[in-house]
Amino acid sequence: MSNLVRNHHAKGRAGRSNPCLGFLASTLSAAVARNGFYIASAWIVVERGYGTAGVATFLAIVSVVEFIASPLAGVAADRFDRRCLNVAADLSRFLVMLATACALLYMDVFLIICLSAALFSFCDRVALTSSQSMIPVIADGRDLVASNSAVFFVMQVGNLGAALLAGPLLHDRSPVLPFTVIAAFFLFSSGCLALMRLQPVSRDVRFAKISAAQIDLSLRRLIVVYALLYTSAVLVSVVGSSFVQEQKGTAVDFGYLEAAWSAGSLIGAVSLFRIERSMSTHALHLMLLGLTALVLMALAFLPTPWTVILFAALGFIYNLGRVSVEVTLQTRVSDYLLGRAKGIMHSVAVVLGLLVFGIAAAVANRAFPSTIFFSFGVALLISVSCLSVSVVQTQEKGES
Repeated sequence: MSNLVRNHHAKGRAGRSNPCLGFLASTLSAAVARNGFYIASAWIVVERGYGTAGVATFLAIVSVVEFIASPLAGVAADRFDRRCLNVAADLSRFLVMLATACALLYMDVFLIICLSAALFSFCDRVALTSSQSMIPVIADGRDLVASNSAVFFVMQVGNLGAALLAGPLLHDRSPVLPFTVIAAFFLFSSGCLALMRLQPVSRDVRFAKISAAQIDLSLRRLIVVYALLYTSAVLVSVVGSSFVQEQKGTAVDFGYLEAAWSAGSLIGAVSLFRIERSMSTHALHLMLLGLTALVLMALAFLPTPWTVILFAALGFIYNLGRVSVEVTLQTRVSDYLLGRAKGIMHSVAVVLGLLVFGIAAAVANRAFPSTIFFSFGVALLISVSCLSVSVVQTQEKGES
C-alpha cells in the first residue's frame, strides 16, 4: 500500500471504531452458511438417488460458474465499494437459499440444486473476492499476517461449525429446514457488514493505481502456487470418499478424515507467525508444495491409521499456504487492484482444478484412488522443480 493511502487511512483511524470484530463475525457466519449450503446440497443429491455422478455434476457447475465469475467479481471489487458489494452478495445468497428451500417442495430436486448452485456460486465468488480484498483496509496498518491468519482461522471454525450443524438438520428432516436455517446466517453476516464503518477511498487514487497495474513474473509464480494448492484440495474433495472405500473404511472413517483435515486447517491458519521469518516466501511455497506432493504419495503406501495423520497434514499445509499466498498478494499488489488480481488468480486455479477433476473422473473406473493421489504427487514434484528453476534464473538475472 502506498504512503499516500496509508496516510489517508491513518487520518480517519482515531475517529472511527475498529471494524475488525464485525468483519470477523461476518466471516464466521458466512462460512457456516457457505459450507452448510454445499454440504446440504451434496447430501440431498445423494439421498435422492443421484449418487456420485450427481455430486460430480453439482461440483462441475460450481467450478464453471466460479471460472466465469472470478474475473467479473475482481473487476467489481476494484470498481465499487467492497463492503456494499459484500452486503449485496450476502443478501443475494440469502435469497437464493430461501428460494431453493421453497422450490424443493414443488419441483425436481436435482434440477433445483443445480440451478441454485449456479446462482449461489456466482454470488459466492463476488462475496469472497470483495471480502478478502477488504482485509488490508480492515487491518488498517496492523500486521497483515496476523489479520489474514485471524480471518482464515475464523473461516475454518465456521466450516467446522457447518459440518456439525448440517448433520442434525439433515437427519430425517425435510430439505426445506436446513436451507432455511443456514440462510439466516447470511442475513446475520450482511447485518454485521452493514453496521461497519470504513473510511471511504478517494476515487482518484483508486483509478491511478489501476492504470499503473502490472503482473510481473513473481506474481505469475504466486498464481501458479495458489493454483497447485487449490487443485490439491479439489483432488482431496473429489477422491477422498472413494479412497476411504478403497481402504475398506466406513462413513465413520470418512468423518475422521474430514475432521482431521479441518483440525489441520485450523492449526495451519495460525502457523505463519512462526514460519514467515525463518525463510523466504519462495522457499516457503516450494517447501509446502513439495510436502503436499510427498503426503499425497504416502497415501498410496501407509495403512489406514496413518491416513488420519496424513489428512491432517494436508489440511495444515493447504491453509498455511493459503494464508501465505494471501499475505504475499496483499503486499505486492495495490489495494485498489487486489480484487482484479484475486479474480485472475482464482480463475487460473479453477481451470487447473477442472482439468484434474476431469482426469480423475475419466480414470476413476480404471485406477485406484491411491494411484490418483500418487500420480498427482509426482506431477506436483515436477512443478516444484520447474518453479525452482524459474526462481534461480530470476535471481541470476537480478545479480547480472
